[in-house]
Amino acid sequence: MEWLSKMPEGPELHLASCYINTVCAGLIFSGKVEKSEVSKNPEVLFESDAYLISATSRGKEIKLTLMPLKEENTLPGRGRGREGQSQNGPQQPMDLVFRFGMSGSFKLTSGAELPKHAHLRFYTKESPCRALCFVDFRRFGRWEVHGMWQLDRGPCVMLEYEKFRENVLRNLSDKAFNKPICEALLNQKFFNGIGNYLRAEILYRLKIPPFEKARTVLEALQHRKQQSPDLTLSKKVKLKQENPDLLELCHVVPMEVIHMGGKGYGTEPSDDTAAFEEWLQCYCVPGMRSLRDGNGRTIWFQGEPGPMAPKGEKSRKRRSRVNADPEPSSPKVTKPVLKRSSKASSSQEKVATRSGRKKGKELVPGAENAKGHEARKPNARSRRKASANQESPTSKTPAADRKRQTSARRSTGIAPAAPRSRRVKAE
Repeated sequence: MEWLSKMPEGPELHLASCYINTVCAGLIFSGKVEKSEVSKNPEVLFESDAYLISATSRGKEIKLTLMPLKEENTLPGRGRGREGQSQNGPQQPMDLVFRFGMSGSFKLTSGAELPKHAHLRFYTKESPCRALCFVDFRRFGRWEVHGMWQLDRGPCVMLEYEKFRENVLRNLSDKAFNKPICEALLNQKFFNGIGNYLRAEILYRLKIPPFEKARTVLEALQHRKQQSPDLTLSKKVKLKQENPDLLELCHVVPMEVIHMGGKGYGTEPSDDTAAFEEWLQCYCVPGMRSLRDGNGRTIWFQGEPGPMAPKGEKSRKRRSRVNADPEPSSPKVTKPVLKRSSKASSSQEKVATRSGRKKGKELVPGAENAKGHEARKPNARSRRKASANQESPTSKTPAADRKRQTSARRSTGIAPAAPRSRRVKAE
């Protein structure tokens, strides 16, 4: 399930910062920072003969610090512009703040074999050189030169838990909490680091309907019972672990992912998503239901969706692979048989119709013979009969008309005209 390793949320960005600090420890970088031609992000005008790279994370952001090892004087005619470097001064440290979008990650690779979607490259001073690359095949990731943590993002749910909790409970009157709890959990102003799979897992563990009003869910946390002062610290911790509330799980669940490691953000190239798939209890798990929230994001859950569920939206249930993929042999066998049988029956009917027409001409003027005559175009004799019927509406049949004409001739003494051969044959 490759898509599972391409959903960078708070834990993934923290793992990426740990990865950078691990692989870049002891490495000296040198030269310019290169940007790919296709990236629409800004140029990073940083150049140094020797510098170090370190990283920190906060929620869904990661900050790279480029630190020159010593003061360097710019060579004549080699000005570096205003990005952290005056025309005649040394290169200053630079911070780059990254947001991963849907597929961002960092990889340390050989300088001669860069990844296809490496949109920002930092080269080492060693020979042969290596490159720390920001890889983003969907190109939704962004970076800011001399960046700072975004002001409209709240405290990190993983590394600043107490500040995060206080920020939420102090601002419950904010209009963001008028929305369903599943939508409020994605608001980075209050839940910095929570993403799509984390919200599903958090709500599932507490059996909270995803479309319950956020304020209704969170107001109850303001009046929770205080623990007895007689309890020891270990018992207090145990009670919290056994009965965590929503805000506590916003810290505990991401930390579980961090402690699990891997997911393609670890230091080992063989890291896979097997442990993460086993850890998931709700998100994209067969048997769970799903709906699209007001922002168009899919929320996975179990049970009833809640009173604020979108009207007219049908819940979809994820099926297991066995049930969703039936045996291919059954439709392939039955459908052609039905088609052949229908063709055979229709061909038999056509043959029977043709044979009936032939018999109707020679021997049996049955129902099929009549149908055959109706289907055929009327001949000249039929047209003459029709015109004769129209001229003498009192006569019901041609035979009665001929008898009437014969009797009239006999009464007047006129000899009857000789019938034509066609009429003799027909009679």
